Amino acid sequence: MNIPHIIKKHSFQISIVIFFLLVFGTVAPSTASDSKDIMITVYNDNLGLVREVRTLDLQKGIVEYSYDGVAAQIDPTSVHFKAPDASVLEQNYEYDLVDRRVLLGKYIGEEVQIELESGVIEGKLLSADFGIALEKNNGQVQYIREDVIQSVHFPKLPDGLVLKPTLRWMLNSKTKGSTEGVLTYMTRGISWEASYVAVVNKDDNAVDFSGWVQIDNTSGATYADATLKLMAGDVAIEQPQYARNGYGKERMMTAMAEMDQGFEEKSFFEYHLYTLPRKVSLQDKQTKQISLFPSATAQVKKIFTYDHWRDAKKVDVSIEFSNEEKYNLGLPLPKGKVRVFKADDDGSLQFIGEDRIDHTPKNEKVRVSTGKAFDIVVERSQKDYNTQGRNFREEEYEVEIRNQKEENVEVLVIEHFRGNWELISQSHSGEKTSAFQYEWTIPVPAEDKVTLTYRVKYSR
Repeated sequence: MNIPHIIKKHSFQISIVIFFLLVFGTVAPSTASDSKDIMITVYNDNLGLVREVRTLDLQKGIVEYSYDGVAAQIDPTSVHFKAPDASVLEQNYEYDLVDRRVLLGKYIGEEVQIELESGVIEGKLLSADFGIALEKNNGQVQYIREDVIQSVHFPKLPDGLVLKPTLRWMLNSKTKGSTEGVLTYMTRGISWEASYVAVVNKDDNAVDFSGWVQIDNTSGATYADATLKLMAGDVAIEQPQYARNGYGKERMMTAMAEMDQGFEEKSFFEYHLYTLPRKVSLQDKQTKQISLFPSATAQVKKIFTYDHWRDAKKVDVSIEFSNEEKYNLGLPLPKGKVRVFKADDDGSLQFIGEDRIDHTPKNEKVRVSTGKAFDIVVERSQKDYNTQGRNFREEEYEVEIRNQKEENVEVLVIEHFRGNWELISQSHSGEKTSAFQYEWTIPVPAEDKVTLTYRVKYSR
C-alpha cells in the first residue's frame, strides 16, 4: 500500500518527517513569512503582547482563512484582528501539533508499516508507549523495541493535526485583493528580567555600573526583526488556573555585543516603558541578553550595618550610590539581580557578592548587600531587666563593636522596639527612624572597640 507519511529513527530518538500539502478548500493560508512588521512588548510576569502586520490575499464574501505561526501559548481570548473591509465571524485556535506522541496516538487501532533492519512488518498498532506493540495480519502480536525501529509509515496525516499553532477564521470580506491585516494578541511563555554588574574600585569609593536585559522566549513562536519594548512595573495580571505544557524545556544562550545605545525609556501610565531603538530577533526556546544602558561610574559608599533581628553576631556589608544623571544614570532601574565584583592586584575581577534591587526611580539611592564583614565583630547583651509594678519595665543593653581592620569604620546599629517605648538613656546619639525603630551610627577606630549602651522603658 502507498504510505507516504514516515517516522524515522535517529540516535535512539524518534523524529517526524512528513511530506504533504495542506489543502483547506476555500481557506486562504497566511504564514509567518508574510509578516511585514512585528512588535512585541514583554512584561516581567511571563507575559508578552504581540502586534503583527501581514499581507493578506482575500476573496470577496465569506471565506475561511488560516493564520499560522502564532505563539503556542497564545491566549485566544485576547486576539484582536483588524483589516480594511473585512471582519471576523468565527475564530478557532488549533494547537494539536504533529509530533511523535500525537501521531502514534492517532493511529492506535489503525494499520501501519514498521521498517526494521531485517525488513518491513505490517499490522495494527496496539500500543506505542515504550516501543511498539503490533498485531500482525496472522493474528500474532509482536512487541518491537524502539531502538531497532528504522521508520514507521502511516497511510495519511490524521485529521486535526497542524505543523504550527494556527488561528483559523471565517472572514467576511467586502472586497477582493491584497490588503494588510493587523493581529494583536497576548501570550504566556515570554518574560524579561534586568541584571546588573557593579565593579568597585580599589579604594571602595567608586563603582562602574552596567545593566543588561535577559529575555526568555518559550512561547512557541519566533519573532524575527521585531520592535522590542519592555514594560517595567507591577502590572496587575490575573493568574491562569493552569498552564499548557510542551514548549519551553530547552534553552540556548545568545550574548549580544554591548551597544553604544541601549534602551530608550519613558513613563507610561504608572509604569516605565523601555524601547530598543533597533530591530531584534527572538528565537523560540532562546535566552537573549541585550545591553540596557552604557556603563556608568558613580560615587559609592560602603555601609556596615548591625541588626540583631537579621543576624545576632555578624555585620552586613552594603554599597550605596545615587541613581542620578550626573553619574550617567538617572534612568528608572527595573528590578533585578546585581552582581558585585572588585579588581584584584593583578587586574582580575573577583566576585564579592550579589543582591536584588526593586524597581528604583531616578534620583533615588541604590543599596546592594554584598555579604558579611569578616573583620568586624559585634556582641549584644542585656545588662539589666527591671519591672516597676505591672505597667512598667526597663531594659538595658550593651553592644560592643570590635574593629580588627587597619582602617576606621562606621557601623550602623539598628534596634527594634515593641509596644509603648521610650529611650531614657544612651551612650551615643541616635535617631528614631520609625515608630518602632531606632538607629545609631557608631565610629570605630582601626584595631579598636567601642561600646554602645542604651536603656529603654516600656509602658502598658
